[in-house]
Amino acid sequence: MPTAVISDIHGNAVALRAVLADIESNGVDRIVCLGDIIGYGPDPLECVDLVRERCAWSLMGNHDFGVLYEPTNFNPGAESAAYWTRDQFDNEPDDDLRDARYDFLGRLRVRVVDGMCAGIPDILCVHASPRRPINEYIFPDDANDAPDKMTAIFDRVEKIAMVGHTHVPGVFSEDPDFFPTRELGDPPRYTFADDEKIVINVGSVGQPRDNDPRASYAVMHDDHVAFHRVAYDIDATADKIKSIPELHDWLGDRLYDGR
Repeated sequence: MPTAVISDIHGNAVALRAVLADIESNGVDRIVCLGDIIGYGPDPLECVDLVRERCAWSLMGNHDFGVLYEPTNFNPGAESAAYWTRDQFDNEPDDDLRDARYDFLGRLRVRVVDGMCAGIPDILCVHASPRRPINEYIFPDDANDAPDKMTAIFDRVEKIAMVGHTHVPGVFSEDPDFFPTRELGDPPRYTFADDEKIVINVGSVGQPRDNDPRASYAVMHDDHVAFHRVAYDIDATADKIKSIPELHDWLGDRLYDGR
C-alpha cells in the first residue's frame, strides 16, 4: 500500500489542505508526517488538528519542540513566531481540546522505523538527520562539501531514511551525491536499487525552499519514491501572516519565491 509522507507544514493550513486533497485524489489512504507541523505560519491549531486526524503518526520537529519547550538557537523571526504559536495553544477556551493538542505534541517521537515498502520493512524516519533527528540539517551541498558528515549519517542508515527539515526535496545517495527532483524525470521519481543506501528528503508542505513555491510531498511505493508538487492559494496564507503583528512579513513574502 503506498504511503504519503509529508513534512514541514509550518502552520500553513491552506497548503496542507491542498496537499491532503491531492493525496486523496491519487488514491493514497495512508499518510505520515516527519514533523514541524507548526512554527512560522498563521494556522498552527488547524494544522495540528488535521495531522492528528489524518496521519498515522507524526514526528517531533525542531519547531514543534521549540513551541512545546523553548525556541533555543532560533533567529528572531522564528523565535517570535514560536512564542506567538504557543499563545494560540494556551488561549484555546476549550480545556479538553487544549489539553488534547498539548498531549499530542508531547507524545511526538523523534524517530520511527516504518515498513511502508514491501521488501524494505525498516525505513528510518526522522525530521532532520539520522545522526541528530531533531535539528541537524543535511544540505544538498553536503554531498560534495562535507563527506565526513555524510559518511557518519549513512553509517546510521540500514537501507532507506526519510527526512525533511531543509525544505528541499530530493535524494541523497551514499556515493555521496544529491539528486534534486528536477533531475528525477517528469514526474520526478527515484527507483530503489538493491545495493545502495539512500536518504530521501520529501520537501516542505508549507514553506518550500527550492525556488518552487508549490507545496511538496512524496509517496513511497514498493520499488520507488514519487515526488509531488501542489499549487495552493499563497495569497491567503501570506495575507494572514501579514495581519498578525507577531509574525514577520517576510514569512509571507518568501512563500511566493519558494525560498
